[in-house]
Amino acid sequence: MRILYSHRVQSRDGQGVHIEELIRALREEGHEVRVVGPGFYDAAGFGGESRVVGAIRRFLPGAAQEIVELGYNLVAYRKLRRAWAEFRPDVIYERCNLYYLAGMHLARRTGTPLLLEVNSPLADERAAHGGLKLAGLARRLEYATWRAARFVLLVTAVLGDMVRQAGVPAERIVVIPNGVDLARFPPRASKPEDAPVSLGFVGFVREWHGLDGVIDGMAASSTACTLTIVGDGPARPALEAQAIRLDLQDRVIFTGVVPPEDVAGYVAGFDIALQPKATAYASPLKIFDYMAARCAIVAPDQPNIREVLTDGQTALLFPADQPGALWRTIDRLIKDPALRNSLGESARHWLDSTNRTWRGNAQRVAALATQAASARTTADAA
Repeated sequence: MRILYSHRVQSRDGQGVHIEELIRALREEGHEVRVVGPGFYDAAGFGGESRVVGAIRRFLPGAAQEIVELGYNLVAYRKLRRAWAEFRPDVIYERCNLYYLAGMHLARRTGTPLLLEVNSPLADERAAHGGLKLAGLARRLEYATWRAARFVLLVTAVLGDMVRQAGVPAERIVVIPNGVDLARFPPRASKPEDAPVSLGFVGFVREWHGLDGVIDGMAASSTACTLTIVGDGPARPALEAQAIRLDLQDRVIFTGVVPPEDVAGYVAGFDIALQPKATAYASPLKIFDYMAARCAIVAPDQPNIREVLTDGQTALLFPADQPGALWRTIDRLIKDPALRNSLGESARHWLDSTNRTWRGNAQRVAALATQAASARTTADAA
């Protein structure tokens, strides 16, 4: 199968992890993949972005930025069309991005089936955070892109409902949650019985994650534990100050941004892994890493999280709207090592039994690509 992979991702972050892991897995499955994306993506370090993109964001007003995004399609389409002419793909696979229309137009002009990966309702997401000025136009274009795809690949059923409400037929909607490379997570090493319980978090650190409540809980707890925060973000300075104020600076560790290949080593050291909050439609990458590492997971009790985690079996889920519920759930696990072990082993078994890996996802994508390409061949023959 020849797959033309199109994206407009600008920075090497969690989006980049998804892109690179899926492409690697598709190639390992024996498929040819030609990638077309912004040149500055390859030049950016992990967690960073192009200086040009940063300058545009600093100096152009919001509406002008969005016009530039639309204008980028002129460049992107030419690149994608050249790659199509050289590669002659069976399908186009595109990671959806707001105002990114290149794959849709190429699919229409060439008759090549489009598989569209959608990870969030981008127009709604940017509007909610005050970063969208041409909201009506953005939504119309986003919905048009969804409707143009032969298959729309969603990371959660919650997101699938949103896409269906936008007019995409149910038979073209496929849910494929995120995955993980299990080989990066060998069996856990044993720890001394008197070692403090290790709490851990991976990701972009925001105030709404509620990690300040975890640090407060540590200060009030009579049980020794540590907290490792792997990542960076706007909430980090306040959390560092809080840890110092509570005399926890030796027990709260901030690693900053680490390369993706190093994340598994940190997660393997967590006894309890934290997903303090999550948007209503996300399939958090960190959860799959936590499960692979056999961590006891604490996460909010909400529909998209329940698509992956089962309360009392593969994680402990807490009511996100109850003050203090996050720490109470953590504290329960701190005091119950047998439950921690049971949850961690069950989580890893679920991954193994359901093949929720990048390799498994590549197989699912390839099956859809084969179906789409076969349908096109049949239609052409008719």
